[in-house]
Amino acid sequence: MSFIMEFAENLILRTMEDPKERDRRFREHLYTLQDKCKKTKEMWSLPLRPYGFWTFERHNSQLARDAQISNVTGRRDPYDELLDPTYKKY
Repeated sequence: MSFIMEFAENLILRTMEDPKERDRRFREHLYTLQDKCKKTKEMWSLPLRPYGFWTFERHNSQLARDAQISNVTGRRDPYDELLDPTYKKY
C-alpha cells in the first residue's frame, strides 16, 4: 500500500513546477512589462504635431470662411459677446 502512496507523491511532485523557476519567469515577465510601459510613456510624452501646427492658415481657413462654424459657442471668444451688441444667444 505504501508503494501506491509513494507513486502518487512522486507523480504529484513531478507535475508541480519549481517555485524558483516560476518566480524567475514571473520576474522576467514583470521586467519586460515595465520596459514596455516606460517605452510607451516616453512615446506618449512626445508631441504628435509641433507647437502651432493647428494654427496654420490651411487648418483654420474653413472656420474663417464659414460664419456658421466660426461663431458657434466654444469657437467664439467670450469677450466678443460683450463687445458685440448684435450677438444673440439662442
